[in-house]
Amino acid sequence: MASDYKSAEDRALEKFADMMVEKIQEMKESNWQKPWFTDGAKWPRNLSGREYNGSNALVLLLHCQKNGYQVPIFATFNRVMGLNFDANKQPLRDKDGKKLPIVTVNKGEKSMPIFLTSHTCVDKETKEKIPYDDYKKLSAEEKKRYVVYPKTNVYNVFNVAAQTNLAEARPEMYAKLIEGNKSAREANLGEGQTFLPLDAMINHDLWVCPIKPTYGDEAYYSISKNLIVIPLASQFKDYQSFCNNVFHEQIHSTGAASRLNRFKDGTSFGSASYGAEELRAELGAALTSSRYGMTKHIKTDSVAYIKSWLDHLQEDPKFLKTVLNDVKKATGMLTDQIDRVQDRLQAMKDAGIEYKAGGEIDATKAADREQTLPFDPRAPLSDLRPSADAVDPILNPQLAEAPFKSSTKEEVIAAKSTLHR
Repeated sequence: MASDYKSAEDRALEKFADMMVEKIQEMKESNWQKPWFTDGAKWPRNLSGREYNGSNALVLLLHCQKNGYQVPIFATFNRVMGLNFDANKQPLRDKDGKKLPIVTVNKGEKSMPIFLTSHTCVDKETKEKIPYDDYKKLSAEEKKRYVVYPKTNVYNVFNVAAQTNLAEARPEMYAKLIEGNKSAREANLGEGQTFLPLDAMINHDLWVCPIKPTYGDEAYYSISKNLIVIPLASQFKDYQSFCNNVFHEQIHSTGAASRLNRFKDGTSFGSASYGAEELRAELGAALTSSRYGMTKHIKTDSVAYIKSWLDHLQEDPKFLKTVLNDVKKATGMLTDQIDRVQDRLQAMKDAGIEYKAGGEIDATKAADREQTLPFDPRAPLSDLRPSADAVDPILNPQLAEAPFKSSTKEEVIAAKSTLHR
């Protein structure tokens, strides 16, 4: 007799699939007018302030939206209980020596599963293991000595603000959490403003492929040309829609053979694999938009594929595992680069070097200062250009030792953008 046993991972995937089905149905009932995430949705973090990424960020954003959680800070049961003890595992006390009130998870609250990946790094010759943090610091050549074994672990987390008594038991700590729930990454775009990190990526060629704004009515990533074509920002109903569409095509571009190698034979318009790729790009763009304080609506041309995703998700929740894993990798590549550019632009500003929308760099004020900079003030962004064929052995272990073979067949991942002239 077949076993009905389901692992923690299987149960988590089923829950994620149910959430995705519910969300897509909600968007469908709104005639696709509702966004993936509501306006003002904050990026989820753990109790230490570390941001969740990829699939965890996706499901926790949906979880917060569904339950009305305003503070997206999460922790495991053990982490919450650990707030009651010092480093020596002794109960915390106030200045008068009295035990502080116990912090705990509220009775009857249900947790949300998340996936955390651990990595075992083993030297191919000596079989010696090293911590993953040490592995990440190695050069590309040194990393070749090691085999990295990833393992997915399931943890259950609670919303700290809504599902614990932290606000009552530790009001000062709670106030700090609320104050810290403001992301410095958010674009805060006003009328006529530009998301400068993306502007710099376009105008200074700081992505894995060129991004070419062109007057027209199509946005697409060409695999054979390794090129993103996007309509002009002025053709969209607003600047956020322009950013959303660029993010969508950037997620597509991470799937090239020399990167995450997602495009297999049969990835053509209308195919099941193309539908899955559209799901990755939609979710990846939604996550990226949310991380920088923007709202992502469904692209009109993606609606037909979204409807087909409902059937896949309902029939086989494990279908979502591969998609979420791909979204995590692709979104990580994109947001890591945006963060690098964003940090550099801030460092330039601090040094008196002004970056202006459209790509102009004004270093006249910096010339009057005596300062040592970690970048060339004459070309302050040039060192941020990523290699077009860079391969991360963790993101794509199959390609770490395989040469890139260019395709002679023209393949285009394309979709018409929703334009408002």
